[in-house]
Amino acid sequence: MRVVFVHGACVSDGAWWWHRTAELLAERGIASDAPALPSCGETGLPTNAQGPGLAEDVASIRHVLGASDEPTVVVAHSYGGIVTAEAAAGVAAVRHLLLVSSYLPEVGQSLSSFGGDEPAPFLDVDPAGGTFTVRPEALAETFLQDCDAEIQRQAIDKTARQSLAVLGQPVRSAAWQHVPSTYLVCAQDHGTPADLQREFAGRAGSVVELDAGHHPFLSQPAAVRELILGL
Repeated sequence: MRVVFVHGACVSDGAWWWHRTAELLAERGIASDAPALPSCGETGLPTNAQGPGLAEDVASIRHVLGASDEPTVVVAHSYGGIVTAEAAAGVAAVRHLLLVSSYLPEVGQSLSSFGGDEPAPFLDVDPAGGTFTVRPEALAETFLQDCDAEIQRQAIDKTARQSLAVLGQPVRSAAWQHVPSTYLVCAQDHGTPADLQREFAGRAGSVVELDAGHHPFLSQPAAVRELILGL
């Protein structure tokens, strides 16, 4: 078995965000990969309103998923659930989806389908530049309040400006409708409210709830490791 991690919005160096859980999996002989998302600037392409967007993110994840026929669990976080809905569709190696505080779109829905009329207060949106990101002063209290101070400090340097293009681009597939799926509700998440997560969880095959913030794979990596191994 292998694990492919798909990170959320407005971050770079995806492998860092998953490293605590990935290291624990490696101790059990489970290899993992954390592909880059072009819309977050991880592949060197400029981020702006013209792209790269969802299609490029999907292509990046789908390339990694299709590179091996080894049975694969895809672990998608937050915006990563949007990407995974399309990227994992029809890939024979994908045996299970684990959705962590994740958006879970139907075909035709986009990230903007789940937002309000105004941007969330923790976001910094630059319409002229065509990008958005998390406000540095809001990062720890919104997304990492249950992580240690060192993780909170390092995370500041691991955020990124992401192309606004991803907001309105709808998914063309919904892999979770055809692949066994588990939704991990993070009950103490200050970014994606637990009630909204539970709505998404109703679409998944099974549901697990953890008393954790938005990034349980950093704050409670052993619990996430055990959940993955159980799949």
